[in-house]
Amino acid sequence: MSIGIVPSILSADFTRLGEQVREAEAAGCARIQVDVMDGHFVPNITMGPLVVEAVRRCCTVPIEAHLMITQPERYVADFAQAGADVIIVHLEAAPHLHRLLQQIKGLGKQAGVALNPATPAVLLDEVWDLLDLVLVMTVNPGFGGQAFIPAMLPKLTAVRRLVNERGLACDIEVDGGIGPQTIGLVAAAGANLAVAGSAVFNQTRSVRENLRQLKDLA
Repeated sequence: MSIGIVPSILSADFTRLGEQVREAEAAGCARIQVDVMDGHFVPNITMGPLVVEAVRRCCTVPIEAHLMITQPERYVADFAQAGADVIIVHLEAAPHLHRLLQQIKGLGKQAGVALNPATPAVLLDEVWDLLDLVLVMTVNPGFGGQAFIPAMLPKLTAVRRLVNERGLACDIEVDGGIGPQTIGLVAAAGANLAVAGSAVFNQTRSVRENLRQLKDLA
């Protein structure tokens, strides 16, 4: 299965953010992801709608806002207005997930749900008809540069099977520890999108070279 690479700007050089986003788009990335952390749902604080606005001015590929925040229903409209094309919320942060997904769709955006490593995919059973994307976390969210959790591969395969059995047009994305050693594993397990941060934005090679390597290995 072919797999699209989604660079996460969490690992970008923010003194050259626009330049690096444009370089990633020119190199053929599928999307750009903006990791939003609030210091409550995850133990880190990152960025908000203003960064999405800035990235939107730098690229034409879709932008994903990955909301690792409590009470996401309070902020999805802000991220939609800022220019996010896909809004991803965590199942664990959304006690009224069905309503929240309806809210995102009502804003004219694609709706995604992220699952932490300890969250089973069966909890999506009642919302499949509202999903454009499922994000399987292969690290515990909150920090970049963590090690891939191999035990998540069977879960990824199970999500792919569920999507195929239902005949859904739903992207399956993976996020966490994605690099040259793991990109082939997640592609084989069923992901069609892979988020990569430090494997794309690093000082050893150019963004273009890193993206080409990941595509080749996938």
